[in-house]
Amino acid sequence: MPRESFVRLSEVRTEDVGKRHGGDVWAVRNVSISVRPGEFYTVLGPPGAGKTSFLKMLAGLLRPDTGRIFVDDQLIDAVPPEERNVALVVSEGALWPHMSVFENVAFGLRVRSVAEDEVGRKVTAALALVGCSDRGERSPSELSVGDRQRVAWARALVVGPRLLLLDEPFAFLDPVERGRTRADLARLHRGLGTTTICATSDQTAALALSTRIAVLAAGSLVQEAKPEDIYWRPRTRFVAEWVGAANLVPVRVVELREMGVVVEAAGGARLPVAAGGHAWTIGAPALLCLRPEALQVEEAALAPGGIPGTVTSQTFEGSRQMYEIDINEGRLRVEMITSALLGRSFRPGDRVKVEVSPESSVLLPDEGNPTR
Repeated sequence: MPRESFVRLSEVRTEDVGKRHGGDVWAVRNVSISVRPGEFYTVLGPPGAGKTSFLKMLAGLLRPDTGRIFVDDQLIDAVPPEERNVALVVSEGALWPHMSVFENVAFGLRVRSVAEDEVGRKVTAALALVGCSDRGERSPSELSVGDRQRVAWARALVVGPRLLLLDEPFAFLDPVERGRTRADLARLHRGLGTTTICATSDQTAALALSTRIAVLAAGSLVQEAKPEDIYWRPRTRFVAEWVGAANLVPVRVVELREMGVVVEAAGGARLPVAAGGHAWTIGAPALLCLRPEALQVEEAALAPGGIPGTVTSQTFEGSRQMYEIDINEGRLRVEMITSALLGRSFRPGDRVKVEVSPESSVLLPDEGNPTR
C-alpha cells in the first residue's frame, strides 16, 4: 500500500481559542497556534494545563467557548466530529476488547463502506507501518500497553486522516517501553509526515520528537518555539523549571550591552549574559537561568571569573560527575562530563568557581515584577 494512502499534510490554525469548565474557570484560554503541514507539534504541560481539552476541541468533542479553529483554512468549529476526518488517539488506545486487532483497525474503513478486498490491503499495510504485522488475529487483551498504542495508531491512520491527534501516548508505559514507543513514533512520522499534534507531560519525548513545542500552564500558552529554544532560551521561570533541570540564581542588572546585559550576583560576581528577549533597566532584579550541564567547575584560585562557592557534594556516575555548589544565593547543581584528560574531581569543602557561558545562560523576569 503506498505511503500516500495514509498521508494528509494539513495545516491547523487556532485563534484565541478558549474553553470554560463552569463559571470563570478556564480549561483553555486564548490559545493561538499555527501548525504547518507535516509538523510534529507538541502541546506540553503538567496535568491540568488544558492539553486534553485543547485536543478535544480540535477533534470536535468539545466546542470552543471563544475563538476559532481552522484546518486547511476551513472554519471547523461547527463541523461534527465524524465529518472532520481528524483522528484522536487517547492515552490508553481505547481498542474495542471484543474485536481482534485486525477488526479494530478495519472498523473505520467498514464504516466508510470500503470494499472488502481494499479493507484487507489497507489494514495489512497499516499494521506493517506500526510494526504489528503479526498481531492481527490477537485480541487487545493479549497485547502489551505499547502495542495497544501502536494498533491504535494504525486504526487512526488507515482511514487517511488529515490530522492525527495523540493524547498522552506515553502515560501508561514503563521506562523501557516508553523509549521504544518514542522511537517508533519518530520513525512513523518520518516515514509518513502526517501532520501530528501530540499532547504530553513527557518533557523528554517533547524535546526528542517535536518540530515545535507549545508550553501550556493553567490553560494559557506561555511559550511556543523549537525544542532547542524552549530548553536553552525559556521565556519564563515556569518554562525553565518545567522543561529540564534549571538553576535559578537571583541577580541584579548592572550594565546594558548591545548583545545582552551584565548582571551581579549577591556574592559580587559579575557575569555577561543573554537578555532572554526581555527589555531590562539598570538595577532591575532578575533570575539567571543556568542549565546544570552547561556549567564548569574550576579551582577558585585558578579561575579568572565565575560564581564563587564551596562544593557540598560530589557524585561519580561514570560518564559524568554531579556536584552541588554552595553559593551566597543558595546552591547550584552542576553536571560535568567525566574525562581523564580534562580537569579533575572536586571534593566536598573545596573552594571553587562556577564558570558561566553567556551563550548557554538566559535572564528571566523576577516573579512579581510588573515591569516585565
